[in-house]
Amino acid sequence: MKDMRRVCVFAGSNAGAKPVYAETARALGKELARRKLELVYGGASRGLMGIMADATLAAGGKALGVLPRGLFRLELAHTGLTKLYEVGSMHRRKAQMADLADAFIALPGGYGTFDELFEIITWAQIGLHSKPIGLLDVADYFAPLLALVAHAATEGFVPPRHTQLLLRAETPAALLDQLAAYTPPEMEDKWTTEPPER
Repeated sequence: MKDMRRVCVFAGSNAGAKPVYAETARALGKELARRKLELVYGGASRGLMGIMADATLAAGGKALGVLPRGLFRLELAHTGLTKLYEVGSMHRRKAQMADLADAFIALPGGYGTFDELFEIITWAQIGLHSKPIGLLDVADYFAPLLALVAHAATEGFVPPRHTQLLLRAETPAALLDQLAAYTPPEMEDKWTTEPPER
């Protein structure tokens, strides 16, 4: 993809049960900085979000956070970011991150990460953007999610070509290479596509 300058990363506000999650978040932050790609993320100082932002900044990169004003007590704002945008709602947070970014990555996370990921995929599916979206699949964390997407396609709820909207790699470098080389698939009209014959 041309002119990829900022990458939005959706990630957990917890560090997760396995050390490899934090290790990979740290490696992603360093790789973003090495490639001179700016990080856009949810603005928190804790969990995988904070680990990744700290690593980006420590490696000389830029980190832009977007945090809803006054919404969280526990998800404390990161005070050392290049820029922190405070917005009025969770909806505005997602829209602001999408506006700022040229590509999207999901690290392991919970409901919030899933929500952000599927909303940005849906926006691509209906033609609101054509930016690349990838899963950093640490320790097969996203294997059940990918199985669900494949099941939805088999059952006629996701057009098969739309499964190509979701890239996947196991390392930050490999995923960023895929995002940089991304060409959007030709998308048929979701609303007129016939379901597969039974």
